[in-house]
Amino acid sequence: MAGLFRKIFGGNTEKVVEKPPRVRLSLDPLAYAAIYAIGDVHGCYEALIEAERRIVEDASIIAGPKLIVLLGDYVDRGKRSRDVLQHLCAPAPEGFHRVALCGNHDDAFFKFLTAPRTNIGWLEFGGEETLYSYGVDAKYLFSQGRGGLDALCAAIRLAVPPEHIELLRSMPIALSIGDLIFVHAGVRPGVSMDSQSDRDLMWIREPFITKGPQLPSLVIHGHTPDMKPVFASGRIGIDTAAFATGNLTVLKIAGGEPSVFPVAA
Repeated sequence: MAGLFRKIFGGNTEKVVEKPPRVRLSLDPLAYAAIYAIGDVHGCYEALIEAERRIVEDASIIAGPKLIVLLGDYVDRGKRSRDVLQHLCAPAPEGFHRVALCGNHDDAFFKFLTAPRTNIGWLEFGGEETLYSYGVDAKYLFSQGRGGLDALCAAIRLAVPPEHIELLRSMPIALSIGDLIFVHAGVRPGVSMDSQSDRDLMWIREPFITKGPQLPSLVIHGHTPDMKPVFASGRIGIDTAAFATGNLTVLKIAGGEPSVFPVAA
């Protein structure tokens, strides 16, 4: 449908503003008694809530502060993207710190919100489902005589809360904790974190999936789906395509040992 949109609206009339690189966080590895990473949510709100419930239950016997790291892609494909972002705007469970990293779908949504004509292709990238979760029917508004993009933009301004836009804008792109790196997609093999581009960290598959990070770090990532978590050289992938399989994966790291448990959507 985005191809049709481009034919209707022609060339870009928006001023393209370069966004600064996203923040890359570094935390003290001694600050947390346990770390829990959650794979790609993609609008599966019920699975996210169940994952946090299971995490809180699991951590109840662990003394000290705990950390939840979400690996990005909160929107698109699933039915409840709005509810997922609203949940991430709320405080973490008691006794936890929560970091929500930026995925490529989250970045695409943010770019569409700030420059819809330039980023109209997002609507074919899962955007229609995300907007529908806000009560905005893009297909209806683009049907004959319904106002098209102008009507869509007006509806979005009313439907998407400012705190959701700020959440998307402020999401960090990577988190380093000692020799652990948490990121949405992966890293360019053998390239230092300082030299990785935002696009690498949000979009890369190959050669990362085949070759691994080739860094003195263990990379925990999502983005490349598999039927089960993947433990490979230098990396752990935990995107189990929750929107399609019904399984959202949680990775626990405590005492230096990783383990996983699936959460049914």
